Amino acid sequence: MDRRAILIAGPTASGKSAIALALAQGLGGVIVNADSMQVYGDLRLLTARPSPADEARARHVLYGHVAADAPYSAGRWLAEARDAAQGIWREGGVPIFTGGTGLYFKVLEEGLAGVPPIPEDIRAQVRALARKDARALRRKAEALGIDAGLDLQRLARAVEVRLATGRRLEDFQAAGQAGVLAGVDVLRLFVAPERGILRARIAERFAWMMRAGAVAEVAALMARGLDADLPVMRAIGVPQIGRALAGDISMEEAVEKSVNATRQYAKRQMTWARKFMKDWHWPSPEEARAEALRLARENDWC
Repeated sequence: MDRRAILIAGPTASGKSAIALALAQGLGGVIVNADSMQVYGDLRLLTARPSPADEARARHVLYGHVAADAPYSAGRWLAEARDAAQGIWREGGVPIFTGGTGLYFKVLEEGLAGVPPIPEDIRAQVRALARKDARALRRKAEALGIDAGLDLQRLARAVEVRLATGRRLEDFQAAGQAGVLAGVDVLRLFVAPERGILRARIAERFAWMMRAGAVAEVAALMARGLDADLPVMRAIGVPQIGRALAGDISMEEAVEKSVNATRQYAKRQMTWARKFMKDWHWPSPEEARAEALRLARENDWC
């Protein structure tokens, strides 16, 4: 049986999950998470994971299966995504990869670099700079010839690799895990809302998150006393609401800062996509489902 896959990327709040759900129901597909924050079980609301109702409408995998304090990496995701896809193909289904982490889509197709261990002193130095002065880290990255438009976590990784090895992260590409999609028929969609619409959606969605219980979600996470450097503790909304709970800022300020941070993140996602996903189909949210079904029909998928 021919193997097929659908990739649905896009900036945060672009409506990717709803489109993936509609396609999963229409094509008998299984939705595979490709978002580095939605793997964590502690933040369903703030990471915009699919609701239990949506999960009941179609099979979802790799969502909420990682503990907040557990180590997780692109390498582990790639291995899990490979296992998930192969299982879906054995069943005769179509994996629908959806999420906002551009690196996950890149390694899905190209594989993952085999990076040697980074000395702890270099790692600590770079991570401390990322926490204290993100602009300084971006300037350092530029001086090293690294794309400073990456999100902060990926940028820190690229900088520490360059400092430790003298080589670019990309130089290690051939030595790591192979990609998953060799020999697979693939439909690639990048959902691209108009900028003003996306900014409004981000604000509306965060307001909904607050009404739905985001403050209680953050409070429960904070009560665990986890290391502030853990990725889950840096998820947008967590440090901002955490500061409000500590009395450092008002909750209104926390919401404003979270919305602004989300908009900045969406901008970085768009920058990544223009560089690495320029050959994908770029429908609007309103056109994406129809576009995917049209392409599927043209390729005799349905």
